[in-house]
Amino acid sequence: MNDQATALRSMMERRRTDDATKEPTHCVPTRTIAVTSGKGGVGKTNIALNLAIALAQQGASVCILDANLGLGNVDLLCGLSAYWNLSHVVTGARSLSEILLDGPGNIHVVPGASGLNDLADCPEAARHEILEQMEDLERNHDFLIIDTGSGIHESVRQFALAADTIMIVTTPEPTSIADAYALIKSVSAADPPQLHVVVNQADSQSHARSILTRLQQTSRMFLKTDVIAEGFIPRDDNVPAAVLNRIPFVLNSPQTAASKQIHRLAHAQRVYSERFFGDSAPLSGERDQDKQPLLAQSMKGTAGTMERKASFFCRVWQRLG
Repeated sequence: MNDQATALRSMMERRRTDDATKEPTHCVPTRTIAVTSGKGGVGKTNIALNLAIALAQQGASVCILDANLGLGNVDLLCGLSAYWNLSHVVTGARSLSEILLDGPGNIHVVPGASGLNDLADCPEAARHEILEQMEDLERNHDFLIIDTGSGIHESVRQFALAADTIMIVTTPEPTSIADAYALIKSVSAADPPQLHVVVNQADSQSHARSILTRLQQTSRMFLKTDVIAEGFIPRDDNVPAAVLNRIPFVLNSPQTAASKQIHRLAHAQRVYSERFFGDSAPLSGERDQDKQPLLAQSMKGTAGTMERKASFFCRVWQRLG
């Protein structure tokens, strides 16, 4: 993995030098998924991390951005210990390529994104340089997974709304479901991107389906907002064991129910990306309809290509500025 990160850093540094006098294009093909939740403690970061690894195992180039301001712990779940983070990029102490970490499963990790809130206060020249570095990061990955904070705080909303897809994580607990709906309500007023919901720690597929159906019906009836049933992750004792070992469960216990379901969610996101964004990356995983996650089944008959937007970091910048 060290060779991979070294090669990527060299590529980013060369592009920085070559593009020093160019205006940022602000348009990149990277697919961005903001993983968020209405409340803490639902396993949001765990799902974001393991989804990133599953996508990488299916052939994608993936980076995960820790955007949980002040409470970021993606590096800890990876078994890493990060000192430098985006705040040091904003202050000019480090370049983005210098803080980039090799994560497990051939993913890259951008740790502790507390510095993103300070972007709006940067001088224009510094902002141009930082934005160019961030867009280079996007260009070198197929997927950028953003692990946001939880709740309906404004910073959480802005990161989520800047992504191509918002993936909301809930558990079967009534308070978690209520907070997930509150988050859907909060973002639905701002012309959100596609809203996907995943139920974590579900007792069964039928239980997860009933929760997802209720959220879909309630959102459509009262918010006039369509929510896509992303799927579920079953309750699995191997998940907390992997957290204690600081090894993502998709690597620590690849044959368990939770790991298999994460791979199905990743495959569904690849299907979604190909269908709506025109990506041609090869897909892997099960293709039988009865084995596909709820998302892939819910997309039947839905076609079309979404227009590519400006880069994620550019959209965040605009929202913060």
